[in-house]
Amino acid sequence: MKKLLVILGPTASGKTRLAVQLAHQLNGEIVSVDSRQVYRDMDIGTGKDLDEYQVDGQSIPYHLINLVDAGRSYNLYEFQQDFYRVVPQILARGRVPIACGGSGLYLESVLKGHQFTAIPIDESLRARLETQTDDGLLTVFHQTPSIYSELADTSTRKRTIRAIEIATYLKQHPDTKLAGLPSLPDFQVFGISLSAEMRRQRITNRLHERLNNGMIEEVKHLLEKGVSADKLVFYGLEYKFITQYLIGELPYEIMVQRLETAIHQFSKRQMTFFRKMERDGIPIHWLDGRKVTEELVGEVTELVER
Repeated sequence: MKKLLVILGPTASGKTRLAVQLAHQLNGEIVSVDSRQVYRDMDIGTGKDLDEYQVDGQSIPYHLINLVDAGRSYNLYEFQQDFYRVVPQILARGRVPIACGGSGLYLESVLKGHQFTAIPIDESLRARLETQTDDGLLTVFHQTPSIYSELADTSTRKRTIRAIEIATYLKQHPDTKLAGLPSLPDFQVFGISLSAEMRRQRITNRLHERLNNGMIEEVKHLLEKGVSADKLVFYGLEYKFITQYLIGELPYEIMVQRLETAIHQFSKRQMTFFRKMERDGIPIHWLDGRKVTEELVGEVTELVER
């Protein structure tokens, strides 16, 4: 089957479990589409769940996980190049590439072939933007319109800064010519849909499970290895708030409360971005996340093999 399958959904929706079971059923390999799973030693906080990549004693191959050391920068352009490299390799082996993740911008960048990711970083601009509040950054973004504006993801502070950076570059270089990107095979996108109440419950349960099973120790280890507090805060969510707790900026109870709220907000933004992908021409077949994984595997398999 010369087709790329995509499994997307909000955090804690069961994407990895479904993708792995599908890979086992369809002779597939997983391609992670997660902006933080590329970092080594960032395991619990990013939800790598590598123990799930075993089915009936068989290891399911995976890609774009543990590519670079924590503390290093890895950007969207690098992800695109890595994605376009591994998908043809999987197809050449006669296997099915199954992209799995919740980073909507990363998914859209490869499915729609965004070319703006090659625009260079402007460290001086970033330094100036870092002094802005989140609302201030959104104001700057709206004051810097460009042909990229409709594509931009402003769901996080980091991505808003990058969107301003791209828009500023295009304004300064109006004759920019961007190189074409490789084409992908036909793809089929499946999304896991959950009610807001169920999403909230799963997020809360998973967060407390991870806090009790080494997530704080993971962040402490990264700090001890020399990854700067500023870089961990930049990675956001678990790494941001736990770092602030470890360096004494937040008491434990407030850290947990703020982190839980931030993850709920992030989940809502993920769903908003997925709906935007649909409006922009990427069809998504939504699956009922209340069903057990085996039912979802059967549903996806039937649709794929039609």
